[in-house]
Amino acid sequence: MHFEYKVQGGDFARAGLASSQVKKVLKQLNVDAKLIKRVVVAMYEAEVNVVAHAYQGTINVDIDTERIVMAFSDHGPGIPDIPLAMQRGYSTASPVVREMGFGAGMGLPNIQSNADEFKITSVVGKGTNLEIIVYLNVPQE
Repeated sequence: MHFEYKVQGGDFARAGLASSQVKKVLKQLNVDAKLIKRVVVAMYEAEVNVVAHAYQGTINVDIDTERIVMAFSDHGPGIPDIPLAMQRGYSTASPVVREMGFGAGMGLPNIQSNADEFKITSVVGKGTNLEIIVYLNVPQE
C-alpha cells in the first residue's frame, strides 16, 4: 500500500492528519498495537517538524508485509548541524511555535528512538529528507 500526503508549513490545524490516517489503516490490518504506537509517534513528530520548520513538504508511506517506510521530504531552511539537532532539548522553533506547545527539541530524538532505521539528510536553504523504517515482524517488548 502506498499513501502520499502534502503538508503545508505553518498549518498546525492539519498537523497529525497523515499519522492519524496511517494509524487507522494499521489497525485495520491488525498490526500489533505497540508497533502502531511506534509508527504513529515517529510519524507525528516528523509531520509536526515539517509544519513547524518548513515551507511545505511531502510524506510518502509504504506498507508491505515486512515493514512500514515513511519518507518525509520538505522544502525549507534545512538543518545546518544535524548532530546538534539530534540532541535532546535542542530546538530552533520560533517563539510562536513554542507558545503552541511545540518545539521542545524532542522531535528528532523521539523519531529515532521509535524507528528501526532512521536516516536524515539536509541541505541548508533547500530542505530536509527523513526516512523512517519500522519492521513489522520483529517481536515487541
